[in-house]
Amino acid sequence: MPRINLRYFRSAAPIAVVCLLLFTGCSTVIAPVTSRVTEGLTSAVLDHNDPETVRQGAPAYLLMVDAMIAGDPDNTGLLIAGAQLYSSYTSGFVEEQERASRLAERGRSYGWRAICEDEPTTCDSWHLPFDEFQAVINTIQRKHVPALFAAGVSWATWVKVNRDDWIAVADKARVEVIMLRVTALDEDYLDGAAYTYLGVLNSIIPAALGGKPEQGRKDFERAIELSGGKDLMTKVLLAKEYARMVFDRELHDRLLQEVIDADPDVPDLVLLNSMAQAQARILLAESDEYFAE
Repeated sequence: MPRINLRYFRSAAPIAVVCLLLFTGCSTVIAPVTSRVTEGLTSAVLDHNDPETVRQGAPAYLLMVDAMIAGDPDNTGLLIAGAQLYSSYTSGFVEEQERASRLAERGRSYGWRAICEDEPTTCDSWHLPFDEFQAVINTIQRKHVPALFAAGVSWATWVKVNRDDWIAVADKARVEVIMLRVTALDEDYLDGAAYTYLGVLNSIIPAALGGKPEQGRKDFERAIELSGGKDLMTKVLLAKEYARMVFDRELHDRLLQEVIDADPDVPDLVLLNSMAQAQARILLAESDEYFAE
């Protein structure tokens, strides 16, 4: 599961939470106070070491963001937050297929709307012939990276959730175009998170069926390099999505042991790293059985 980008709460979702909790209009909230509260809320979530607590609390944020978007449907910041939150919650906490598909589709819708509001030339480009779609995306400028990335993340989550549907998997080429544009404009964005998504996309299909797992490995490794190895989830994904596909047990077990042995207490990554370590323990415990097949 790629990075849960709760950092978007800083610009949108926490304001929704504060306003709803105070039962008052946002105009009545003193800006400095709001800023302190939202910063504190965001840090509390990102630095929480119990994923289950976050899992149980996240649906409330989903509904709050939905409500705010309904009230301000053209707000790019809120749409970005909605795309990120739905995608992160779906990939991180939802196991039931039908529900995951439904939530991922809502996130994808918010992502498309976000980049459409931010850069109108992209509106309705999703269904254009591939070459025309690629041409549109390749004209996007750096100032649009946050909205473009949100669109890519939410679409990638939808593809991954529906990976057993070849029609859905066909969309991965379009998501790759988005993420490659992000890396071309600002490869350091969110510590290289776009490369993590490229790694997942390139590892969905085995090489024998036209996939690009070796490119996926390079993408994961670049993401690890850009994050300084502090984002443990990328190593878990490299083990799960790539090492298992190519049946490389040595790489698989080494990566997972590195994650388990690492210090998860990195500012803004405690939650994600705690989840990564929990997944690493499960995957490593399954190693004998998996690689005996």
